[in-house]
Amino acid sequence: MSAWLKDQTTLRAGGAAGPHAVDIFALLRDQTGAQAAQVTAAGAAWLAGAAAYPRSTLAQWQERPSSPGVLPCGSQFDVVNVPALFGRRMLERLWAEGPGTGPVAVHRGRMLLFAAPGTAQRLPSLLAWEEWGSGGAGTSRPLRGEVPPLLCHGTGDAVTVPPLTCPSGGSGPRWLVAPDTRNPWLPGPDVLLWACVRVSRSAVSQGTGHSIFPRADQGANVYDVTRRR
Repeated sequence: MSAWLKDQTTLRAGGAAGPHAVDIFALLRDQTGAQAAQVTAAGAAWLAGAAAYPRSTLAQWQERPSSPGVLPCGSQFDVVNVPALFGRRMLERLWAEGPGTGPVAVHRGRMLLFAAPGTAQRLPSLLAWEEWGSGGAGTSRPLRGEVPPLLCHGTGDAVTVPPLTCPSGGSGPRWLVAPDTRNPWLPGPDVLLWACVRVSRSAVSQGTGHSIFPRADQGANVYDVTRRR
């Protein structure tokens, strides 16, 4: 399992004379202190590698670093799109008890987990095989929890990715764990299946059934992304 590589240069907004004068890689050279939610130069290069024309994609980001982009799935990464609360619980499990995660973003109330290519095809099959998928009408099985509907984006799909430089307090897509290396470790279907099952089992043991809605006394746990894998 490859590790997240610490990169001491990060993207930030500001310091440009005009909309076409933003030199992302100059900003990268000038900044230090990597943070989980900031994209690095190596991370930007990795993301651009998913596009048909990486150099053109990087040029567009250099002109508009605060605009979200659209990238195809299936070659560089797949994306597993889950409800925000269930996704947060998955992240808590992955960082506290598992191998960590790859890049993670939030968009329109859902969480986007970047995963190894092929995950979009295999994860739903594994969930169905293990009978952890959402049951339809008339389904009879012991109360063991359910995984909410997952949107798995793979070959032939495209996803919106957050801007390289996200303004503070913005309401658009944003990074929770930003890409910071050219070869980030990405969880495969087995790792994400493990996280889904652990969260569902935990919900049952706490007497919450398969509901993914927060309880009144539920607090946000903090997962330590400084120990990146």
